[in-house]
Amino acid sequence: MTEERILAELTEMIEVVLAEYGTGDVEIGMDTRFTDDLEMESIDLVALAGQLEERYGGRVNFAEFLADLELDEIIGLTVGALVTHVSGSLAGAAR
Repeated sequence: MTEERILAELTEMIEVVLAEYGTGDVEIGMDTRFTDDLEMESIDLVALAGQLEERYGGRVNFAEFLADLELDEIIGLTVGALVTHVSGSLAGAAR
């Protein structure tokens, strides 16, 4: 699966999670930050983890990905970093 396709799928998932808040004028791209740009809180990340589980099953473990990051990395987490993680996880699961 290409990173462009993963980005499109993640954008859909983020929009579902933030549907009640709206994403405003933020264009979701690789450099979009979850905290600063999308104003997502920890509960939103939990909801996103559920969306990832629903879409990719056990092949993508978002909680494990976050557990390997330092606090400042989580705060600065970009959509692109998650795209890279998902891509790597899916490629690893296909082997």
